[in-house]
Amino acid sequence: MTAPTSTDPTRYVINRGERTTLLAAVLIISICALTYELIVATLSSYLLGNSITQFSLTIGVFLFAMGLGSLLSRRIKRNELRWFILTELAIGTFGGLSAITLYAVFAATDLYYTAIMIIVSLLIGICVGLEIPLLTRIVASEGQLGEALADVLSVDYIGALLASLLFPLVLLPLLGVTLTAFLTGLFNVVVAFVLLQTFQDRLTPEWRRLLLGGCSVVTLGMIAGIGFSTDLVEIFERRLYRAPIIYTEQTPYQRVVITRNDDDVRLFLDGNLQFSTRDEYRYHEMLVHPAMNAARSHERVLVLGGGDGLVARELLKYAEVGEIIVVDLDPAITRLARDYPPIVAANGGALDDPRVRVINADAYTYIEENTDLFPVIIADLPDPNNEGLSKLYSQTFYRMIRERLTPDGLFVTQATSPYFVREAYWMIVNTIEAADLYAVPVQIYVPTFGNWGFVLAGRLRLPDLTVPDAIDLRYLTPTVLDNAQFFDPDTSRIDTAINTLDRPVLPRVYEAGWARWQN
Repeated sequence: MTAPTSTDPTRYVINRGERTTLLAAVLIISICALTYELIVATLSSYLLGNSITQFSLTIGVFLFAMGLGSLLSRRIKRNELRWFILTELAIGTFGGLSAITLYAVFAATDLYYTAIMIIVSLLIGICVGLEIPLLTRIVASEGQLGEALADVLSVDYIGALLASLLFPLVLLPLLGVTLTAFLTGLFNVVVAFVLLQTFQDRLTPEWRRLLLGGCSVVTLGMIAGIGFSTDLVEIFERRLYRAPIIYTEQTPYQRVVITRNDDDVRLFLDGNLQFSTRDEYRYHEMLVHPAMNAARSHERVLVLGGGDGLVARELLKYAEVGEIIVVDLDPAITRLARDYPPIVAANGGALDDPRVRVINADAYTYIEENTDLFPVIIADLPDPNNEGLSKLYSQTFYRMIRERLTPDGLFVTQATSPYFVREAYWMIVNTIEAADLYAVPVQIYVPTFGNWGFVLAGRLRLPDLTVPDAIDLRYLTPTVLDNAQFFDPDTSRIDTAINTLDRPVLPRVYEAGWARWQN
């Protein structure tokens, strides 16, 4: 690096090697910037649901804050390198602590979560908005601002692409959001340290010592966070689940948590309860047996979802069942159902039965691409709390289900609560009927869920629902089944919109319904 120019005593002409170092820094900081954005959006979706809303809000706040940062950069007239290193230390601190801060706020009280999320996004976004203008001015030699801007932006966009691939494919499944945040913060500090060493002759001794001290402090903080991230997450998750956690795993698709309190084992996916071993038999007996008893054939049964093996357990009570195909997206769930003792004890080792075939695939894609016909199709899918799941409750999906049923085949799906989210439940019923299926709505009481609803449907009008005589059941009786078809005035049918792929209104209705009970 040569001496300062005569027009500006703080500006140096950048040589080729230093320019390369600066562009490499652009690549790293652009990866870090988008990673922080994905961390905040993913964690908010995990904790609050409604992923489209959370991602949209996060992206909007980040872009707004980046605009503020760009405007703020206009007030920096000189000493761009010093300000850039300070910015890297700030973004490394805010970004590195982002995930654990949001976890802590939600565990303490979720009332202020969105406000804190916006503040965190603003702080990170303002720093990110400062980075590119400052770096562009550092990279630019006299008369070369346009060329420098093109170089910086091109490298920045490449970094954004790399981050968009690394986060879902590598960082999230292998490290989880909290460890990823601390590691990304450390990378920001490394950039600051490398630039501090590379351009140390541009800084006064006092500033070199100050910035080096800042790098050291933030580095130690990020390393400590990396070392203790698992313990910190467990502390906050214990507060969230209010029961001892016996298993956790971050898969490419979801956060898996299993808790145990005496004989009660519970499975949570992305914070949402999937079952409790104390009363899951009520849910699964209603989901499986009325449809199976009404079906004319049990030769082949298709289960969409149900990777925990509990639906398969009930189906295997029918000796005449020839094949059960379980289509579940996440291999981690079906692995737990086969290998993890508390889950195996609950499902009786159902997935190891030779009549059961497990396919790890998206249920929508499987139905779309597979042309086999089934006399019984059972959908044991998560609630439609985001747009990705909404497609599994859409008119298009139910029309495809209709085409995969034998002429007298039956379809049954869980359909959330007619009491707690009345509009969402009847929207599912109405959407099924809009797909030219005859629907029979039913509801029962499951203690850990409360009132819960199901929908049976077929291409033909269904016969009267009955309970099988030769099957050993713990809950379902003829009286229970008769009562399940009665809906009180506050749960009875209402008119709703139809949930479609183009207009996925169900998640919004679902979230709004549950929000009324959480406030």
